[in-house]
Amino acid sequence: MHISLKRLAAAAVIGLAFVPGIAQAESYSALTKQGYTTGKLARGKSGAWGWVVGNGERKFFCRLNVASAYVNKKEMVSFTASGRMLKIDRATYDGALGGPDPDKPYLKDLQAGRVKPADVGGCSPLR
Repeated sequence: MHISLKRLAAAAVIGLAFVPGIAQAESYSALTKQGYTTGKLARGKSGAWGWVVGNGERKFFCRLNVASAYVNKKEMVSFTASGRMLKIDRATYDGALGGPDPDKPYLKDLQAGRVKPADVGGCSPLR
């Protein structure tokens, strides 16, 4: 009996589509368009920074997609892959760039959940 690789792959894809419990990722933009609200910046179970986005029935954890944020005129913070928040001298950072970055968010906005879709990574369902 000879099974082709294409048939085996197709069967695997179809089989995985019907397996319950596999998390389906959503985009932050799509969730906000559906009326989901954004909570405050918090750490997820993995230690990663992000927001809980929910509509009362379903909740998602949306990961932070920002490397750094402004705090005030003198300070900024950087987010490490391990979930740490490090202070950075803003004057040095802006000097290296040639001026302030108008697209960089402020930490107070991130903490309050006032985020732009570009600041948010993938969203996974919470159980």
